[in-house]
Amino acid sequence: MAALGFYSDLVLLFPRRSFVLNPSPKIKGKKRRLALSIPPSCSRRSPNRPPPDGPKKRISEQSSWESKDADGKDYLYRLGQEADNMNIAVGARKGIVDDLFVGEFLGKDSDIVFDYRQKVTRSFEYLEGDYYIAPVFLDKIACHIVKNYIAHLLNVKVPLILGIWGGKGQGKTFQTELIFQAMGVEPVIMSAGELESERAGEPGKLIRERYRTASQVIQNQGKISCLMINDIDAGLGRFGNTQMTVNNQIVVGTLMNLSDNPTRVSIGQKWRESDVTHRVPILVTGNDFSTLYAPLIRDGRMEKFYWQPDREDVINIVYRMYAKDGISRDEVISLVDTFPNQALDFYGAVRSRTYDQSISKWISDIGGYENLGEKLMKGRKNSKLPTFIPPKQTVETLLESGHSLVREQQLIMNSRLSKEYMKNIDD
Repeated sequence: MAALGFYSDLVLLFPRRSFVLNPSPKIKGKKRRLALSIPPSCSRRSPNRPPPDGPKKRISEQSSWESKDADGKDYLYRLGQEADNMNIAVGARKGIVDDLFVGEFLGKDSDIVFDYRQKVTRSFEYLEGDYYIAPVFLDKIACHIVKNYIAHLLNVKVPLILGIWGGKGQGKTFQTELIFQAMGVEPVIMSAGELESERAGEPGKLIRERYRTASQVIQNQGKISCLMINDIDAGLGRFGNTQMTVNNQIVVGTLMNLSDNPTRVSIGQKWRESDVTHRVPILVTGNDFSTLYAPLIRDGRMEKFYWQPDREDVINIVYRMYAKDGISRDEVISLVDTFPNQALDFYGAVRSRTYDQSISKWISDIGGYENLGEKLMKGRKNSKLPTFIPPKQTVETLLESGHSLVREQQLIMNSRLSKEYMKNIDD
């Protein structure tokens, strides 16, 4: 303690207090003691006594940060209660810590708000061209969306979900996207692959989050929006002895709850009376809705629409598909009549098959199969690949490609490889 005599004042800083240690005068026969003095600004005061600087000033009379709700909680308290991101392991944000550890090198997962910057809605700028929209399809989707937007004005029960089902490859999803583009709808689109997760409850929560996102598009951007789930029977359907998981049950329960309470959707925060979302129409596509949970597809919750294009629809769609190739409408009619009972994706595969011979010639032009990897990768990166000239489409080449695809279909149906593997077993 004698070393303190070399200092006239020694200031020790503690949380909320500032203490000054003053060496006391030298007293004969006694050890030097330290006198503790507390500055007046740090002295305790009565809880009822106003602070020396007067009452606490607000940031602004209109500031929402200090406003109170009905329970007396301020904005920051409510923000913390409603935060759905509880992952405290990803708090390294770009610009706060060294960019060497947070930049593009490790990806953006270290940024805690990166997921919220993503645009989850879908726009359809890539749909360029003059495509055919079936009038029946357009009428059904437009009517469903409008009914849900004016449901509060109608004195009827309006189903929240429209189930579009039908055979494989009939253009259910593509026709829907064309209608969205024509109507100016900015939807939130999900797939069946997102209906399962290793964490229980995650897909159900994801559906509710996407539903609220579509509601925010309506409220904040002033655009028509909806939630669309493609191939829902692939994620929720029961096929044979497939197992029903907890996530399947939660997803079904979530969709049923949304249908019954379309304006009260929680993603984990506490319920509030003022938390009312916009009613968002839901569209789902699938091939066989009989595999779904029956209470989900009842008429009060889901309106069903079976899409099977007739001959006129198929001709119009295929004609628009081949319009840039110079194929006339009569040639399209002959192509459709030659291959009846084929799905719409068959005619797209026919056109794609006609490119095979031209692609083989293009491979020879860039150096052959031996140098394909090096030339293809480097040329793609440097944009030095030779120009690919598409083949001229004729009805003869289309018919030849169509017969080739039909032969492959028949080969699959007629071949039973299991018989080849187990020849010792009789039929």
